[in-house]
Amino acid sequence: MSKILVTEDDRNLLETIKYNLVKEGYEALIAVDGAEALEIARNEKPDLIILDIMLPKIDGFEVCRILRKEMTVPIIMLTARTDETDKIVGLDVGADDYMTKPFSIRELLARIRALLRRAKMVESAVTGGPAIISVGNISIDLNRHRVTIKDKPLELTAKEFDLLAFLAKNEGYVFTREQLLEKVWSYDFVGDTRTVDVHIRWLRQKIEEDPADPRYLLTVRGTGYKLENEVV
Repeated sequence: MSKILVTEDDRNLLETIKYNLVKEGYEALIAVDGAEALEIARNEKPDLIILDIMLPKIDGFEVCRILRKEMTVPIIMLTARTDETDKIVGLDVGADDYMTKPFSIRELLARIRALLRRAKMVESAVTGGPAIISVGNISIDLNRHRVTIKDKPLELTAKEFDLLAFLAKNEGYVFTREQLLEKVWSYDFVGDTRTVDVHIRWLRQKIEEDPADPRYLLTVRGTGYKLENEVV
């Protein structure tokens, strides 16, 4: 049974999400402020976290930033504002996905299933023996969920790792944003392709010496993205 932590100060929404999670067979943990969320996450080690942005004591952005330094648990952030800035900041501090209120519980459950499915696929790779992919100076250890560049470790979110690993497994192939949403996020509905763009931008900041002139993570104009060793 997967354990999911829901952090939300709106009691009605909190209980609605909890009810539906339990109905779907998940174990639901709840927190009503950022400090409580950190304590529960550290003690209970949930399989996924649903995290509202506007929280008492410590806001969701800071909670996400702290957790991302300590664990690779998938995080879905919730925002009541339609301002794109909140979504971008949420992804930038380490969230794997975001949803804008009001949202469909069915869609939330679909996104939870997608993120948990991806996490299990990565975990199952441990039983498959050594699996290391190299692209130029980038080394991706699928078993240990670790990435290094010139033997220096990189701190990646779970979704950043999934995206990088998928592109590395298909080095040289070009994928559209929609294809990446399907393959990496496992969405079985129409997702927001800006999510892909944000993760690409963030990955470039971590793996490229010059993110404005990338060597590895390349844009194919009018089509999408690919990963390859661009030798100059």
